[in-house]
Amino acid sequence: MINVVLKLSARDLVHADLASCGWSGSDLHLASVAKQLERAKVGEVDYLAVCPPTDIPVAKGGVDYQVKEGVGTLWQLAVHPALQSCGIGTFLVEAAERRIRDRGLREAELSVEENNPRARALYERLGYVAYGRQMDSWDERAPDGSLRRYETMCTLMRKELA
Repeated sequence: MINVVLKLSARDLVHADLASCGWSGSDLHLASVAKQLERAKVGEVDYLAVCPPTDIPVAKGGVDYQVKEGVGTLWQLAVHPALQSCGIGTFLVEAAERRIRDRGLREAELSVEENNPRARALYERLGYVAYGRQMDSWDERAPDGSLRRYETMCTLMRKELA
């Protein structure tokens, strides 16, 4: 077994990064991320990239400050599939929490699909506590190229930030 240690940094995701983020979702998803980057310009959201020294994103995710007053809502969190379970998701969530604290807020929330127990286990390990359930849906690209509506049940989780 070989252990590799990468020095990671978190920075703002920029439009130029989207070309190297195909691992995070379809063209439809990346178009959605591009719209969120416009919201970041006016301070409604933070959208982060986690990068090794190559400065190419290996994880990304946002914090939306408009969902609930006084709360940073984490969403669209993703780690490159080949690098999952290496601590990068923890690094991403902690970077997002720092952004929330930097705005003077003390609460973070997120939702996790109920069919994603690995992600839920990560959030619980990081101190998030379930407080409810909610249906969510979004458009996605089907294998044949058509658009379809994806629906899923999510667990709502929150964490008080110190």
